[in-house]
Amino acid sequence: MKREIDIKEISDGKIYDLNDMVKADCKDCEGCSVCCSGMGTSIVLDPLDVYRLTVGLGCTLEALLEDKVELNVVDGIVLPNIRMAGESESCGFLDRQGRCSIHSFRPGNCRLFPLGRIYTDEGIGYFLQIYECPKKNRTKIKVRSWLDNPDGKRYDKFVADWHDFLIKAEQEIIRKNDPGFTSQVSMNVLKTFYFTPYENEKDFYDQFGKRLEAISFL
Repeated sequence: MKREIDIKEISDGKIYDLNDMVKADCKDCEGCSVCCSGMGTSIVLDPLDVYRLTVGLGCTLEALLEDKVELNVVDGIVLPNIRMAGESESCGFLDRQGRCSIHSFRPGNCRLFPLGRIYTDEGIGYFLQIYECPKKNRTKIKVRSWLDNPDGKRYDKFVADWHDFLIKAEQEIIRKNDPGFTSQVSMNVLKTFYFTPYENEKDFYDQFGKRLEAISFL
Protein backbone atom coordinates (compact mmCIF):
# COMPACT_ATOMS: atom_id res chain seq x y z
CA MET A 1 0.00 0.00 0.00
CA LYS A 2 1.45 3.33 -1.06
CA ARG A 3 1.56 6.21 1.38
CA GLU A 4 2.23 9.73 0.13
CA ILE A 5 3.99 11.16 3.18
CA ASP A 6 6.94 13.27 4.18
CA ILE A 7 8.91 10.92 6.41
CA LYS A 8 10.60 13.90 8.06
CA GLU A 9 7.25 14.72 9.67
CA ILE A 10 6.64 11.27 11.15
CA SER A 11 10.13 9.87 11.81
CA ASP A 12 13.32 10.64 13.68
CA GLY A 13 14.79 11.82 10.38
CA LYS A 14 17.08 8.83 9.90
CA ILE A 15 17.12 6.08 7.27
CA TYR A 16 18.28 2.71 8.56
CA ASP A 17 19.52 -0.43 6.86
CA LEU A 18 19.28 -4.02 8.09
CA ASN A 19 22.44 -3.79 10.18
CA ASP A 20 21.66 -0.48 11.91
CA MET A 21 20.45 -0.17 15.49
CA VAL A 22 17.05 1.47 15.94
CA LYS A 23 15.00 2.36 19.04
CA ALA A 24 12.09 0.02 18.31
CA ASP A 25 12.28 -2.75 20.92
CA CYS A 26 9.26 -2.57 23.25
CA LYS A 27 10.17 -5.59 25.40
CA ASP A 28 7.73 -8.05 23.78
CA CYS A 29 4.97 -5.38 23.98
CA GLU A 30 4.36 -6.31 27.67
CA GLY A 31 0.67 -7.00 27.16
CA CYS A 32 -0.02 -4.05 24.83
CA SER A 33 -1.96 -4.74 21.63
CA VAL A 34 -2.87 -1.21 20.55
CA CYS A 35 -1.35 -1.70 17.11
CA CYS A 36 -3.50 -4.83 16.60
CA SER A 37 -6.79 -2.91 16.71
CA GLY A 38 -8.47 -0.24 14.62
CA MET A 39 -6.17 -0.79 11.65
CA GLY A 40 -8.97 -0.97 9.09
CA THR A 41 -7.77 -2.68 5.92
CA SER A 42 -4.16 -1.50 6.24
CA ILE A 43 -2.54 -4.83 7.16
CA VAL A 44 -2.22 -5.92 3.54
CA LEU A 45 -0.79 -9.41 3.04
CA ASP A 46 1.87 -10.18 0.47
CA PRO A 47 2.35 -13.71 -0.95
CA LEU A 48 4.93 -14.62 1.71
CA ASP A 49 2.54 -13.55 4.47
CA VAL A 50 -0.19 -15.84 3.17
CA TYR A 51 2.29 -18.67 2.65
CA ARG A 52 3.47 -18.36 6.25
CA LEU A 53 -0.08 -18.18 7.60
CA THR A 54 -1.33 -21.19 5.69
CA VAL A 55 1.72 -23.29 6.61
CA GLY A 56 1.72 -22.14 10.24
CA LEU A 57 -2.00 -22.78 10.70
CA GLY A 58 -2.19 -25.81 8.43
CA CYS A 59 -5.04 -24.36 6.38
CA THR A 60 -5.83 -22.75 3.03
CA LEU A 61 -6.37 -19.12 2.12
CA GLU A 62 -10.00 -20.02 1.46
CA ALA A 63 -10.32 -21.09 5.10
CA LEU A 64 -8.73 -17.85 6.32
CA LEU A 65 -11.18 -15.84 4.23
CA GLU A 66 -14.04 -17.28 6.27
CA ASP A 67 -13.27 -15.00 9.24
CA LYS A 68 -9.65 -13.87 9.66
CA VAL A 69 -8.77 -12.40 6.26
CA GLU A 70 -10.69 -10.37 3.68
CA LEU A 71 -10.17 -9.04 0.16
CA ASN A 72 -10.09 -5.34 -0.67
CA VAL A 73 -8.90 -3.08 -3.48
CA VAL A 74 -5.41 -1.67 -2.94
CA ASP A 75 -4.20 0.83 -5.54
CA GLY A 76 -6.50 -0.71 -8.13
CA ILE A 77 -5.74 -4.38 -7.39
CA VAL A 78 -7.68 -6.76 -5.13
CA LEU A 79 -5.38 -8.06 -2.38
CA PRO A 80 -5.94 -9.84 0.95
CA ASN A 81 -5.64 -8.10 4.30
CA ILE A 82 -6.09 -8.99 7.97
CA ARG A 83 -9.72 -8.50 9.00
CA MET A 84 -10.49 -6.31 12.00
CA ALA A 85 -13.53 -7.65 13.84
CA GLY A 86 -15.83 -7.05 16.80
CA GLU A 87 -16.66 -3.87 18.69
CA SER A 88 -12.97 -3.26 19.33
CA GLU A 89 -12.14 -3.79 15.64
CA SER A 90 -9.28 -6.07 16.62
CA CYS A 91 -7.23 -8.60 14.72
CA GLY A 92 -8.89 -12.02 14.87
CA PHE A 93 -5.54 -13.64 15.65
CA LEU A 94 -5.38 -12.09 19.12
CA ASP A 95 -5.99 -14.56 21.95
CA ARG A 96 -8.12 -13.87 25.04
CA GLN A 97 -5.20 -12.20 26.75
CA GLY A 98 -4.72 -9.83 23.82
CA ARG A 99 -1.58 -11.59 22.70
CA CYS A 100 -0.70 -12.52 19.12
CA SER A 101 -1.44 -16.20 18.52
CA ILE A 102 0.55 -16.25 15.27
CA HIS A 103 3.61 -14.32 16.41
CA SER A 104 6.18 -16.74 14.99
CA PHE A 105 4.64 -16.45 11.51
CA ARG A 106 3.01 -13.01 11.76
CA PRO A 107 2.69 -10.85 8.61
CA GLY A 108 5.47 -8.60 7.39
CA ASN A 109 3.63 -5.39 8.28
CA CYS A 110 3.35 -6.61 11.87
CA ARG A 111 7.05 -7.48 11.96
CA LEU A 112 7.88 -4.03 10.61
CA PHE A 113 5.87 -1.88 13.05
CA PRO A 114 6.73 0.75 14.32
CA LEU A 115 9.23 0.98 11.48
CA GLY A 116 8.28 2.09 8.00
CA ARG A 117 9.83 1.10 4.71
CA ILE A 118 11.06 3.39 1.94
CA TYR A 119 12.03 2.38 -1.60
CA THR A 120 14.94 4.15 -3.26
CA ASP A 121 17.19 3.61 -6.27
CA GLU A 122 19.79 2.24 -3.86
CA GLY A 123 17.37 -0.31 -2.39
CA ILE A 124 15.12 -0.56 0.65
CA GLY A 125 15.58 1.68 3.67
CA TYR A 126 13.78 1.77 7.00
CA PHE A 127 12.62 4.64 9.18
CA LEU A 128 11.23 4.84 12.72
CA GLN A 129 7.67 6.12 13.00
CA ILE A 130 7.82 8.19 16.19
CA TYR A 131 4.08 8.76 16.74
CA GLU A 132 2.66 5.29 16.05
CA CYS A 133 3.61 3.18 19.09
CA PRO A 134 2.48 4.38 22.55
CA LYS A 135 5.21 2.44 24.36
CA LYS A 136 7.79 4.62 26.09
CA ASN A 137 11.46 3.96 26.75
CA ARG A 138 11.92 1.59 23.82
CA THR A 139 15.44 0.21 23.55
CA LYS A 140 17.75 -0.22 20.59
CA ILE A 141 17.71 -3.34 18.47
CA LYS A 142 19.26 -4.20 15.12
CA VAL A 143 16.75 -3.71 12.29
CA ARG A 144 17.49 -7.21 10.99
CA SER A 145 16.65 -8.72 14.40
CA TRP A 146 13.50 -6.65 14.80
CA LEU A 147 12.11 -7.80 11.47
CA ASP A 148 12.84 -11.39 12.51
CA ASN A 149 13.14 -12.61 8.93
CA PRO A 150 15.63 -15.36 8.14
CA ASP A 151 17.88 -14.35 5.23
CA GLY A 152 17.09 -10.65 5.41
CA LYS A 153 18.68 -9.79 2.05
CA ARG A 154 16.51 -12.30 0.17
CA TYR A 155 13.48 -11.02 2.02
CA ASP A 156 14.30 -7.43 1.06
CA LYS A 157 14.68 -8.50 -2.58
CA PHE A 158 11.31 -10.24 -2.43
CA VAL A 159 9.68 -7.14 -0.95
CA ALA A 160 11.28 -4.89 -3.59
CA ASP A 161 10.29 -7.22 -6.45
CA TRP A 162 6.71 -7.44 -5.20
CA HIS A 163 6.53 -3.67 -4.76
CA ASP A 164 7.85 -3.07 -8.28
CA PHE A 165 5.41 -5.60 -9.74
CA LEU A 166 2.41 -3.96 -8.06
CA ILE A 167 3.53 -0.51 -9.25
CA LYS A 168 3.79 -1.77 -12.84
CA ALA A 169 0.41 -3.47 -12.60
CA GLU A 170 -1.20 -0.29 -11.29
CA GLN A 171 0.37 1.79 -14.06
CA GLU A 172 -0.94 -0.62 -16.68
CA ILE A 173 -4.42 -0.51 -15.15
CA ILE A 174 -4.38 3.29 -15.30
CA ARG A 175 -3.04 3.27 -18.86
CA LYS A 176 -5.67 0.88 -20.21
CA ASN A 177 -8.56 2.32 -18.18
CA ASP A 178 -10.65 -0.77 -18.84
CA PRO A 179 -12.76 -2.29 -16.03
CA GLY A 180 -12.57 -5.71 -17.66
CA PHE A 181 -8.77 -5.58 -17.77
CA THR A 182 -8.63 -4.34 -14.17
CA SER A 183 -10.76 -7.26 -13.02
CA GLN A 184 -8.59 -9.72 -14.97
CA VAL A 185 -5.42 -8.35 -13.40
CA SER A 186 -6.81 -8.89 -9.90
CA MET A 187 -7.97 -12.41 -10.70
CA ASN A 188 -4.59 -13.32 -12.19
CA VAL A 189 -2.66 -11.86 -9.25
CA LEU A 190 -4.81 -13.67 -6.69
CA LYS A 191 -4.66 -16.98 -8.53
CA THR A 192 -0.94 -16.83 -9.36
CA PHE A 193 0.47 -15.59 -6.08
CA TYR A 194 -2.11 -16.41 -3.41
CA PHE A 195 -4.61 -19.17 -4.16
CA THR A 196 -2.27 -21.56 -5.98
CA PRO A 197 -0.43 -23.36 -3.15
CA TYR A 198 3.34 -23.24 -2.83
CA GLU A 199 5.24 -26.46 -2.24
CA ASN A 200 6.33 -26.54 1.41
CA GLU A 201 9.40 -28.67 0.76
CA LYS A 202 10.75 -26.19 -1.81
CA ASP A 203 12.19 -22.71 -1.30
CA PHE A 204 9.45 -20.07 -1.25
CA TYR A 205 11.56 -17.33 -2.81
CA ASP A 206 12.51 -19.53 -5.77
CA GLN A 207 8.88 -20.47 -6.37
CA PHE A 208 7.76 -16.86 -6.11
CA GLY A 209 10.46 -15.76 -8.56
CA LYS A 210 9.32 -18.29 -11.15
CA ARG A 211 5.71 -17.15 -10.82
CA LEU A 212 6.77 -13.53 -11.16
CA GLU A 213 8.65 -14.32 -14.36
CA ALA A 214 5.75 -16.35 -15.77
CA ILE A 215 2.86 -13.94 -15.20
CA SER A 216 2.06 -12.43 -18.56
CA PHE A 217 -0.66 -9.78 -18.40
CA LEU A 218 1.75 -6.81 -18.28
